[in-house]
Amino acid sequence: MENSFFGKIDKKIFGISAVISIVFVLWGALTPEQAGKSFGAALKFFTDYFGWSYMLVVTIFLVFCVALAFSKFGDIKLGKDDEAPEYSTWTWFAMLFSAGMGIGLVFWSVAEPMYHYASPPFGEGSTLASAATAMRYVFLHWGLHPWAVFAVAGLAIAYFQFRKGLPALISSTLYPLLGEEGIKGPIGKAVDILSVFATLFGVATSLGLGAMQINSGLNYVYKLPNSTSVTVVLIAVITVLFITSAVTGISRGIKWLSNVNMYLAFLIMLFVLFLGPTKFILNVFTDTIGTYLQNIVQMSFWTDPYGTNPGWVGGWTIFYWAWWIAWGPFVGGFIARISKGRTVREFILGVLIAPTLLSFIWLSIFGGTAVSMELSGDAGIAKAVSENVSTALFAMFQNLPLTALVSTLACVLIGTFFITSADSATFVMGMLTSGGDLEPKAGLKIFWGVTEGAVAAVLLLAGGLSALQTASIVSAFPFMIVMVFMMISLVKAFKGEIGLTSQGKASGKPQSADVAM
Repeated sequence: MENSFFGKIDKKIFGISAVISIVFVLWGALTPEQAGKSFGAALKFFTDYFGWSYMLVVTIFLVFCVALAFSKFGDIKLGKDDEAPEYSTWTWFAMLFSAGMGIGLVFWSVAEPMYHYASPPFGEGSTLASAATAMRYVFLHWGLHPWAVFAVAGLAIAYFQFRKGLPALISSTLYPLLGEEGIKGPIGKAVDILSVFATLFGVATSLGLGAMQINSGLNYVYKLPNSTSVTVVLIAVITVLFITSAVTGISRGIKWLSNVNMYLAFLIMLFVLFLGPTKFILNVFTDTIGTYLQNIVQMSFWTDPYGTNPGWVGGWTIFYWAWWIAWGPFVGGFIARISKGRTVREFILGVLIAPTLLSFIWLSIFGGTAVSMELSGDAGIAKAVSENVSTALFAMFQNLPLTALVSTLACVLIGTFFITSADSATFVMGMLTSGGDLEPKAGLKIFWGVTEGAVAAVLLLAGGLSALQTASIVSAFPFMIVMVFMMISLVKAFKGEIGLTSQGKASGKPQSADVAM
């Protein structure tokens, strides 16, 4: 269906998604207290009864990716056999990192280590042991597991889109299981609608966190009031900016901003590395990689069944795993869009290793600096976190030279991460509601951009950080089930392709990448 403003749209997917999104925004805006209570009840239900499933399935995703990368399927290309990658490796990594982590990594890089240092998952808090445990779990939450989620979603979308010529839709990834009629029928439509909502709420969580942190930074440096109303205004302002970026397209706005992100992030990292406790940072990085790898199996499956620290797993690991799954459709769709021409092995290893190492470096520099300051004396960072989590980064900067300058640069970095994450999501939601159009029209991207900003504002009004966390966990659960079937579908398709390739070699006839499955 063509529309003068929205361009090409899938009437059912767009219509149902738009109506439900608008109803949700109105509900939260008109009755924020009731909405907040409903979010709290939903959070308790999913963490109490299904927390184990997030832990188990996300670990399966990681094992699946590693096995696939080193299997006979690793040489399959995400595109035609003679296609080269569309973007340079550096630009590819920059866009991967900016879209996949962005605001969250900046927000939690100081706050999370401080939380776990004071209240670890087990053992006594505010000790040397809890400091080591804190860094290990921070690495877990921002390491291989989240990127495995993105790799599964992105690989499936890229393979069926570029290798098999199917539309850039989540439902296309289930083609071997559902067939053409199935992906175009009610089940396929339901999967795509679900993907829109997982993306919408997952990104709204990040937008809310980013706006809270920018408000805190401006309060620290320029004494701007730190309040929900100011945060909502910031969401509105930056929504206009990321919609503008999204309308300009990947090759212009998103690509340019992603590269700006990387240079600015490196500048701030180097500042903290050399003006902070450099030796301690390097030792923390090296030591924590070792303890992370040594304990990764135990941490991956730890659900605290005996009540060592009630609520810790649900509030941290399960929240993160749900958050990454909720980001799966949008980050997966986006990295699929920028990964045409790469092999399965190159895609998986690139997506798993490069951003993970960069995240570890970032966390070691910022988290390690904060931990060192607290171990050396009362730096005020842990206290700031307990009072307002969004102030953590700026509380740390208070203990370094050039506080005002670096805090301002950090606000700019958060803003650019905000924009790249949101405009990537806007682009993907445009694709999902336009039948897989690789270049959705500006009107469609504007609609979803405004909706993202509205949902983030409503969640903040309805319960702040708790409501943001709840939205991720609840929206992720059904999509997690879809992703399990995506894995099964990929394996079935890969086996069929290897079988056809073998037949082609035996007969001496070339095989097309667009063979029917």
